Amino acid sequence: MIEHIVLIKFKNQLSDEQLNGLIERTMALKDFIPGIIDIQQGRDFSNRSKGYEIGLTVRFENQIALENYDSHPKHIEIKQHLQELGVEDIIVVDFKF
Repeated sequence: MIEHIVLIKFKNQLSDEQLNGLIERTMALKDFIPGIIDIQQGRDFSNRSKGYEIGLTVRFENQIALENYDSHPKHIEIKQHLQELGVEDIIVVDFKF
């Protein structure tokens, strides 16, 4: 299995509506992209995040599923939406277990 971890930081303060809308759109990826076993996303509530406001984990069946996810049109839509929202930085870590 593959664990895909993403941390997202925005340039400006986003509204609750914007952040919650992003989460809803991202969570729906499981309905469109094969190979996703589990997807979780949420807003940081601690003061340890160094400005990263959103955390995402996606568990995939295998590395091929991760590769297919990366190029899937629905995932590309999410990446474009992040640009529209004013993403400043994204950290991604992928590992097998």
